[in-house]
Amino acid sequence: MAQNAPSKPTACLALADGTLFYGVGFGATGQTVAELCFNTAMTGYQEIMTDPSYAGQIVTFTFPHIGNVGVNPEDDETGDPVAAGMVVKWDPTEPSSWRSAEELKSWLARRGRIAIGGVDTRRLTRAIRQQGAPHVALAHDPDGNFDIEALIAAARGFAGLEGMDLAKEVTCAQSYRWDEMRWAWPDGYSRQEAPAHKVVAVDFGAKRNILRCLASAGCDVTVLPATATAAEVLAHNPDGVFLSNGPGDPAATGEYAVPMIKEVLDTTSLPVFGICLGHQMLALALGGQTVKMNHGHHGANHPVKDLDTGKVEITSMNHGFAVDAQSLPEGVIETHRSLFDGSNCGIRMTDRPVYSVQYHPEASPGPQDSFYLFERFTAAMADQKAQA
Repeated sequence: MAQNAPSKPTACLALADGTLFYGVGFGATGQTVAELCFNTAMTGYQEIMTDPSYAGQIVTFTFPHIGNVGVNPEDDETGDPVAAGMVVKWDPTEPSSWRSAEELKSWLARRGRIAIGGVDTRRLTRAIRQQGAPHVALAHDPDGNFDIEALIAAARGFAGLEGMDLAKEVTCAQSYRWDEMRWAWPDGYSRQEAPAHKVVAVDFGAKRNILRCLASAGCDVTVLPATATAAEVLAHNPDGVFLSNGPGDPAATGEYAVPMIKEVLDTTSLPVFGICLGHQMLALALGGQTVKMNHGHHGANHPVKDLDTGKVEITSMNHGFAVDAQSLPEGVIETHRSLFDGSNCGIRMTDRPVYSVQYHPEASPGPQDSFYLFERFTAAMADQKAQA
C-alpha cells in the first residue's frame, strides 16, 4: 500500500514489496537502487553520507533536523559522498552554523546523490525493523513522472549486500602517507610532527577521522589499498598494522584480506587493531564467522559494555554484519558486547596484542569514551619495541 502522497510529489521511494513513499526530491535527479537502512544519530549527517561503510545503502535519518548546519569540506570522511541516497522527514532548511560553507541540497546535487524529504520516517523505520533492511529504488524527477512498476522491479532486481565485495570500490587507488591530526579549537587540524610509531593502515573504506586519531595518538601512518598483500604490508617495516572500516559482506572481502591478515599474524608478532569491517576481517582470519543482521546497527547512541572492565561506552555504529561470538576459537575472547541486543562488539587474542571493535571510536559520540583503544594500540607498539 502507498503512503498518502503530496499534491505534487517530486520523489518516490519504492520498496521491493511494493510499498511506496512519495515526497519532495532534492539533491541530484535520476534513480538509484540500494539497501535501505536507518540511522538514529542527531548529528553528523555529512559524515554519515561520506562514510565509505555506507556504500550500497540509502540512509533514512530518524532525526528530523537534517541539513540545519549545512556542510563544509572539513567534515567529509572521504572525497565524495558514498551513501547512495538520503531519506528525511522534513525538507532541509537554510543552514545556521558559522562553519557552514554550502547548503545540503546543493552539495548533494553537485555530488550526484538523490534525496527525498517529506517522508513518514517513523513508519519507514518500523518497516525496516520488522522486515529487515529492504531493497529499494529511489527516484527524483522535478516533473513528478514516475514509472512505478519499473521502480518496484528495479528494487526487486537489486542483488543485495550479501556476497558483495564493496571494499574494492571504495579503497584508495594507491598508497599514501597521513599526518593530519584531530580537529581542535582554535586552529582546526594540525600535523603530527613527532610520530613515535610506524603504522600501516589497510584501507577497506577508511574514514579520515580514524586516520586522524591514529596520527593524534602518535602514529606515522601509511595507507595501503584493501588488496595489499602481507609482503606489501611488511615491506614498510611497520610497528603495527591497522585494519579499517568498510562496506559490503565481510566474507566476500575476506577472500583476499583474510590470507593477508593470517600471514601477518603467522610471520610476525606485530600489534594489530581493527575497526568495523576490519574487526570482522580479523575475526574471520582468527577462525570466527560473521552473520548478516536483520537491520544492522546505525547510530551514535549505542551502549557497549567492556567485558574486561565493566565500563559502558556510548558508541557510534554502522554495520549490517556482525561477528558470531559463539564461533570464536580457543585463544580468542569477546571483549565488548552491545547492550541493545547482546551482539558482539569486540574481540582480542589472549596471548598477543591483537584486538578489534565493531563500533567507531573515532566518531567520538561519548565524546572520549573510546579513544583509549588508539592509546592501547600505541602502548602495545611501545611495549614491543621495549622488548626487542
